[in-house]
Amino acid sequence: MSGWWRWLLIAAAALALVLMALVAYSNSFVYHPHRERVAPNFAETEAVVVETEDGERLVGWYRAPVEGKPIFLFFDGNGGRPQIWEGRWRRITESGAGFLAVYYRGYSGSTGRPSERGLRLDARAGYDWLIARGYAPRDIVIHGFSLGSGVAVQLAAERPARALILEAPFTGIDDVAASHFSGARYLIRDTYRSRDFIGRVHMPVLIAHGDADTVIPFSQGERLFALANEPKQVVRMPGSDHATLMRDGVYPHIWRFLDQHPGE
Repeated sequence: MSGWWRWLLIAAAALALVLMALVAYSNSFVYHPHRERVAPNFAETEAVVVETEDGERLVGWYRAPVEGKPIFLFFDGNGGRPQIWEGRWRRITESGAGFLAVYYRGYSGSTGRPSERGLRLDARAGYDWLIARGYAPRDIVIHGFSLGSGVAVQLAAERPARALILEAPFTGIDDVAASHFSGARYLIRDTYRSRDFIGRVHMPVLIAHGDADTVIPFSQGERLFALANEPKQVVRMPGSDHATLMRDGVYPHIWRFLDQHPGE
């Protein structure tokens, strides 16, 4: 082998190592799995197993609604810790609604490793789990927070439901990365480009975003709203940061929105 070819192979191997490191970095930016499985700590809530079409077994927290009330199919952010959302579950159940919180593959006792394709399958599995238990699409409210907003948009683009609730959403994780680090969009493999899917959603859409969000710029929520179909509503939460919308009163806006759109 000539010296030229030897150096070419060394350069190719070095480039492959760099690319592998960049992929690993992008995954660490997108996913922060909390792996400990935690038993439900909220009243009348049970842990269920949701099986995906590719053979993973997901942990879900489930509480049935009062008859005639909706059930929230909730997709969490990239930290994905069910035990920190006691206030969320309380606000949901005080209204008589129920919830199924599906914890992504690799999170909180669920098998597998997270990826955009995998989380899309996880979302479908949660939806199908509800349908198999007798819920109709008009009973289901798809709700995504932060990373979960990208999961929720993709599900709502292919499955019917009463409404889609997006809490602190992005246009794409590549856009979020670029808002923090110049040129970082080119390092992201799993982009969750909600901007490409929101136009395929044909159900009422509520977008709630804090105008002091330090993680996902408020402007991304505005842009996603502009791309969404009617009927739609955007709620600007003055002074709210990324994870404070629930504390700052987003649920009264959600209840009013659902009252305006009772489903067919």
